[in-house]
Amino acid sequence: MNVSIQPNQKPAVAPPDDGDIAQQIFDTMIQAHGVKPGHRPVHAKGIVCRGTFVPTGKAAALSKAAHFQGVPAPLTVRFSDGAPDPAVPENSYDASPRGIAVRFHLPGGGLTDIVALSHNGFAVATGEEFLALQKAIVATDPGQPHPWPIEAFLGTHPAALKFVMESRVIPASLAHEAFFSNNSFVLVNSAGARQAVRYQILPVAGRRDLTEAELKAKSASFLIEDLQTRLAAGPVQYRLVIQLPNPGDPTNDSTLVWPDDRRTIDAGTISITAVVADSAGVEKELIFDPTHLTDGIELSDDPLPALRARVYSLSVTRRWKK
Repeated sequence: MNVSIQPNQKPAVAPPDDGDIAQQIFDTMIQAHGVKPGHRPVHAKGIVCRGTFVPTGKAAALSKAAHFQGVPAPLTVRFSDGAPDPAVPENSYDASPRGIAVRFHLPGGGLTDIVALSHNGFAVATGEEFLALQKAIVATDPGQPHPWPIEAFLGTHPAALKFVMESRVIPASLAHEAFFSNNSFVLVNSAGARQAVRYQILPVAGRRDLTEAELKAKSASFLIEDLQTRLAAGPVQYRLVIQLPNPGDPTNDSTLVWPDDRRTIDAGTISITAVVADSAGVEKELIFDPTHLTDGIELSDDPLPALRARVYSLSVTRRWKK
């Protein structure tokens, strides 16, 4: 099924009149080493694919969203490295963490997005903390004596230190990588019942990371090359898993991971089938956004998705600059 990319869908939440912190974050991010005009200020290197989501129907009891009701939905998917510099090689830890952005194309031309990272749990919980992190990154000069500003920040923010240390892994393939939404959302069913959730995108082939010895033999673009090779032979598949919290589990702090023993629901299978033609050109147009929601999915009390939407709206204008 051929679908349009639909790059300019408005966010589900109108930006409030407190965009100063979003502007500060954006202005700081573009000062980071390696940021290039014409690219995103983070996750600069990516590849855009097409695919299909086939729901199990098990999530229909939680949400009236169209893509959970039983009919397959076409997908646009972007895989990315985390680095601000698109030239950072994929066999470098500086390219971590990886990202996936999934756009579900719904009946009648609607859409909804999931934006996820390869680390379970984000580095910070608030916009103020994220701004402080970006300022520490920009102020760090490796030629200066320790402690660097980024070291000072990580020393007082254990969740950010955990995020950095645990992200220093590289998968054997994108087909062996898992992704986590980190932010909480609220599913609403046809009876109006509301349920907080987080998303997990888990590889059907299973998770596997490279050893140091294996990593040294890999090329600078081995993940994208491997993905292209695999797609020539058949789809790369993931399970979309919905995780439910226990009473008391936080929904407003993306650094706090819900334990693995929490109930999960297998919502369906994401099948990546092909790289889109002119991926580099297409990804300049795409604006994946965690506040691109649909009827049956709402924002929770997590403050980061709405803030991210405002930062994304500022960053998209740079993609056409050279």
